[in-house]
Amino acid sequence: DVQDTRLKIHPGSKTTGLALVAEYVRRGPTVIWAAELAHRGAVIRKALQQRRDHRRFRRAKLRYRAPRFLNRTKPKGWLAPSLQHRVDTTMACVSRLQRWAPVVALSTLLHRFDTQALQNPEISGAEYQHGTLFGYEVREYLLEKWGRKCVYCDAEHTPLTIDHIHPKSK
Repeated sequence: DVQDTRLKIHPGSKTTGLALVAEYVRRGPTVIWAAELAHRGAVIRKALQQRRDHRRFRRAKLRYRAPRFLNRTKPKGWLAPSLQHRVDTTMACVSRLQRWAPVVALSTLLHRFDTQALQNPEISGAEYQHGTLFGYEVREYLLEKWGRKCVYCDAEHTPLTIDHIHPKSK
C-alpha cells in the first residue's frame, strides 16, 4: 500500500539536508530516505574570481579603451551565482524525488540566530551597531591587549610611549 510522503528540507550554507518522511496512521512519521546535498558555493566563487582576474588582465593591455560604466544593472530577482546554484540544485533534487515518490507536501526549516544576543542577552537598539572595540582608544586597547608591557622588549614598569625603543641609527 502506497503511503503519502512529506519531503523535509533543511537548507544550510554548505549543505542542504533532505528527508523523505512517510506519515503512517499507526506508527506516526517514519523517515524513509535521507540525504545531504553538498553545495559548491566556494568553488563557484573561486572560478568567478579567476575569471574576473583574467578579464582585468586582458583589459589592462588595451591602450585606448573607451571607459565603461553604468552597464552593470542586475535584473529583478537576481541572486549571486553561488546562491543561485544552491537554489537550482535543491530544486532539481526535489523534482527528481517527486518523480520517484508520491510527495504530497514540502516542509522547510528556516532558523535565524542573533549571535550578538547570544553573547550579550541585554543588547538592544543602537548597541547592535557598536563593534567589539567601541569606547576604546586604539592605544589603550593595544596596551590592554599586550598586558601593559612592551611587545618587543617585555618591559613592564616603564612609561610605554609610541617609540620607546630607538633604532641604532639614531
